[in-house]
Amino acid sequence: MKMPNLEHPAYPAATLLHLESLVPCRESQVSMLLSIFGERQQFSFPSIFIYGHTSSGKTYVMQTLLNTLKLPHVFVNCVEYFTSRLLLEEILIQLQSCCSEAEQTSHVPCDSFNDFVRLFKQAVGSQELQDQTLYIVLDRAEQLREMEANILPAFLRLQELTDRNVTVVLLSEIVWELFRPNTGCFEPFTLYFPDYSIGHLQKILSQSHPPEYSADFYAAYINILLGVFYMVCRDLKELQHLAVLNFSKYCEPVVNGEANERDTRKLWKNIEPHLKKAMQTVYLREISSSQWERLQRDDGEPGQLKGLSAHTHVELPYYSKFLLIAAYLASYNPVRTDKRFFLKHHGKIRKTNFMKKHEKTSNHLLGPKPFPLDRLLAILYSIVDNRVAPTANIFSQITSLVTLQLLSVVGHNDQLDGPRYKCTVSLDFIRAIARYEHGSASVKTERAQTANEYR
Repeated sequence: MKMPNLEHPAYPAATLLHLESLVPCRESQVSMLLSIFGERQQFSFPSIFIYGHTSSGKTYVMQTLLNTLKLPHVFVNCVEYFTSRLLLEEILIQLQSCCSEAEQTSHVPCDSFNDFVRLFKQAVGSQELQDQTLYIVLDRAEQLREMEANILPAFLRLQELTDRNVTVVLLSEIVWELFRPNTGCFEPFTLYFPDYSIGHLQKILSQSHPPEYSADFYAAYINILLGVFYMVCRDLKELQHLAVLNFSKYCEPVVNGEANERDTRKLWKNIEPHLKKAMQTVYLREISSSQWERLQRDDGEPGQLKGLSAHTHVELPYYSKFLLIAAYLASYNPVRTDKRFFLKHHGKIRKTNFMKKHEKTSNHLLGPKPFPLDRLLAILYSIVDNRVAPTANIFSQITSLVTLQLLSVVGHNDQLDGPRYKCTVSLDFIRAIARYEHGSASVKTERAQTANEYR
């Protein structure tokens, strides 16, 4: 029999081995918690503060630990129960269900923490709860700061106030220093959950491989997935969603008999364009899984994807779309090409003037360049058919684009030569906007974009 890395005299080895298999890559944190908890009948630390970034396993590890070891506990999300009264009443309701003799729970009104302490003593009066530690876990505990000033300090000293064997566990994404009241309070035991490394994510995601495929085949797929998404997404839940969503496309050459499980190069070529499409909708969930799978089967183009790049511009005002197009052209085209692209009678321009040796690199690789407000307006007047007056409405729409982070201000606001801006959206975003606008604006935009790509 395999010996577990977790050790505790109060629990059998088989239970600890099962617990270890449920919480991979969190053995050190679970071992620390087991040491703090001690044996069932022993008094534990009055309050424990567990913090770490989102999807670092805090909630999952705590729920798995308490359920696997069958420890009496109450688990409450402070976002769902957002007032002190709702929170205290929910704790009392769950306490009733912890008692074996209470088959049906009833609503218990609780108007203050004094009432809560009195009702709490009554609820844990049964012999079953008196003989072991009761754990009250408050998830998303940062919401406690929005409640009455006495709630957080009282929870931290609940063991002292009630004279009962109870431990309060706070789970949060922010550090304890942002919790500590100015008047001081009882200091909890703090435990940090670090982010999962790429090796941890590889190990966790590889555990859920489909039974019809080998573990090595699925591990190779997870390795490809993390190679694409790890720099932009380290959320375990989001990566699990992406792994399930794109695995069928990865298996397609194997299912069709075009490749075997070891033909990594052919499998990568098949999945690469689909993973790039999925990059557009990381975290957004703007389409359902079934819609995404349908798009995969139909080999839809990225422009067909109803994600951010094809959605956001619908909410922009008419002139804001043209301002954004003008800003993109100003960011990615050199100043000297404005005359060539946006004037009808620009005269002859020698090719050697703008095809210098050091400028053959695509401007998209160099990133957006800052431009002054005057140049932005000049390009706007050129690509819009109708005459546009420089009114307060136009300037307010520029400010709105900055607020939406579609444009960014470069430099300080007190510059004497006027503000300078930089466009922050992608070429696909601009193309999606340009498709909805007709006339000379879209023609000039396409011409300038195409010339920019060839430089």
